[in-house]
Amino acid sequence: MHLSTTGLMQLLHKNVVELRFTRRHFKEGFKMQRRMLCTNDATLLLSEAGKKILNYTVPTQSRKYNPAAKSLVSAYDIFMQQYRMIDVRTCDVIAVIPSQPPEKWWEYFNNKVINMSASQ
Repeated sequence: MHLSTTGLMQLLHKNVVELRFTRRHFKEGFKMQRRMLCTNDATLLLSEAGKKILNYTVPTQSRKYNPAAKSLVSAYDIFMQQYRMIDVRTCDVIAVIPSQPPEKWWEYFNNKVINMSASQ
């Protein structure tokens, strides 16, 4: 499912989202398609578990450009444990996992995500 920049930002605000998108820059030895499990839910990220398990820290620097002007959305990548830019023009939503109440997300995380291998 394709979304607009605003639509994706709203979805990330209260959910954890699995996305597939095309890399903006070719990287030799890597596939052009990336997958990502991400969120911008401040309640989840700023929780004690978010800080401890997801290694979330509040960004300390502002961006020097406007991501929306380039059809980009910034989201916290749960696996890479840092913010990443997503090109909305090539982005497909694979799954949406509600992050509110946080217990729903942590149940999903403990049952599915924590046991995944690197290739999954």
